[in-house]
Amino acid sequence: MSNVIVAGVTQIETIVKVDSFYLDENERLFSAPIYVSAGGDAYDEALALSWLGDKVTFMSVVGRNQDMGVFNPADSGVRIDTQYMLKKMEETPTEVVFVDKNWKQKIFEDIKNLRDTAYDMNLVSGPISEADIILLSNANFCRPFVQAAIDSGTKIALNLRTYNREKEKYNVDFLSNASILYLSDDGVDEDPFEFVKNIASKYGNDIVILGQGGTGLILFDKKQNINIHLNAVDTVKVVNTLGAGNALIASFVHYYLETGDSVMAIKNALLCASYKLGYEKTSEGFMTPEQVEHWKKLIWR
Repeated sequence: MSNVIVAGVTQIETIVKVDSFYLDENERLFSAPIYVSAGGDAYDEALALSWLGDKVTFMSVVGRNQDMGVFNPADSGVRIDTQYMLKKMEETPTEVVFVDKNWKQKIFEDIKNLRDTAYDMNLVSGPISEADIILLSNANFCRPFVQAAIDSGTKIALNLRTYNREKEKYNVDFLSNASILYLSDDGVDEDPFEFVKNIASKYGNDIVILGQGGTGLILFDKKQNINIHLNAVDTVKVVNTLGAGNALIASFVHYYLETGDSVMAIKNALLCASYKLGYEKTSEGFMTPEQVEHWKKLIWR
């Protein structure tokens, strides 16, 4: 069992399943499935790590009047400790996602006053001194966590999500201090292998994972001299691709801490991401270690 701090965004998510984004303005869709739950990249990561058996300290910010019970629904198989989820915002960020029958997404995001909200860093020094790693998002309130990690000698894993060349300059402090970097290829307009190699060379990352959607990912490991593509795997019928990347990076962190083997860790993470695709809510569909072992024997004998 590893000790992991997860710091990042929590939100309330509404997922609406539609046949097409091109809707008749006069048509009422009585049969469109709608799912409402807690979500956000960091919340999903905390759940994934908890299901895998790690000790998770979850640090986030929510609305002043937020009912904290929504983060631990009665039917959940794990419990998230909410003591470090601070009620410092006017309201909890919200997101509405329309998902069509081909799993394409149209996302409406309301981050409220997240950019102007600060975390109480006095709460961080104790937990971070005991942590094996801190898994960060690049939200503004997470910036001071970078220096806290440097001061304590704690490694950083960064979930950058989507790369944007024009916004790269705003993330230099995150990028240049991340031992492990995860991002998707949505904003990458060059050869992906060269892109990964260049990013790692520029910022000194030990490991870079570039998600490539349904085709798989690229794994770069500086110490092992690896820059390879791995195909996605199939475990369950796909119903929603939202949150798969969060499950992947969290699972990779778990297994890399456990084994020190980036290839083994990424194969297990691919299983966890694939399994996540079979669930409508981003707060569901996380694997246990026993399930990972089961699927590993089926796919990689």
